[in-house]
Amino acid sequence: MIVDCENYFVWSDFMKEELLKYYSYITEDQVIVTGTTQFEPHLTPSLLVPKEDFFAKYNLDMQKKYICYSGDDITTSPDDERYLEDVALGIEKLNRNNYNLGVIFRRSPADFSDRYDAVLEKFSEIIVSIDPLWVQKGNSWNTVMPTAEDLALQVNIISNCEMVINIASSMIFDFAVFNKPCLYVNYNVLNSKKPDWSSQTVYNFVHFRSMPSQESVIWLTNPAMVADEIEKALNGVPIIIQSAKDWFKKINKHPAQDASRRIWDSITLIISN
Repeated sequence: MIVDCENYFVWSDFMKEELLKYYSYITEDQVIVTGTTQFEPHLTPSLLVPKEDFFAKYNLDMQKKYICYSGDDITTSPDDERYLEDVALGIEKLNRNNYNLGVIFRRSPADFSDRYDAVLEKFSEIIVSIDPLWVQKGNSWNTVMPTAEDLALQVNIISNCEMVINIASSMIFDFAVFNKPCLYVNYNVLNSKKPDWSSQTVYNFVHFRSMPSQESVIWLTNPAMVADEIEKALNGVPIIIQSAKDWFKKINKHPAQDASRRIWDSITLIISN
């Protein structure tokens, strides 16, 4: 840690155990389990707008079912545009077999690159790009600030998509709140822009050890299986969704919508003492 504090607010009992394990000088009474506020908007029904209004605003097709592709930053996923292309090709294959699917692409708010442009143009009949409503205050990733409007946008994208596809994102939990599955990309592309990078590097990060089961997600381990696994998710994967929800409960205190109140009450108690 860069800064030592008198108190620490953490997402869950699991995170508290981890904090005390890695930083043995911290005492148990310094750590307060509050949950994180980032999931509260998903449990705020007032943020949802009618489907017809949302589809009209972003020129979406009411006859289509949409899949969300959630983009990663260039460090986490240097070949992310190639994965988006593989998803589009899978959707193209399914649409030839009497499906009527589209993709909503939500790029990472920290990605300012033009690396997706060619794919978006090539698959303009399939992919609709809806950019996050963040405010850029500088030229680096940590100077891009979220807005209240983007919270509502994200919630409505989730509500109107059947599933999410990405690399290693916590969007699995955002979609689990809505009882929808996540597909994790877990393969390397040929002729990568960064040959020493591997998707396995990401999934070997310590926080993935908290996953209760490998069945918490659908794993895309090669591009040839994308269409089949999307079809599987469309047909219902209750075991996958339940396992994702179990993971969510493990890493974030529930009820998730009470995180702000718990933080506020904890600050009040600290001040009073």
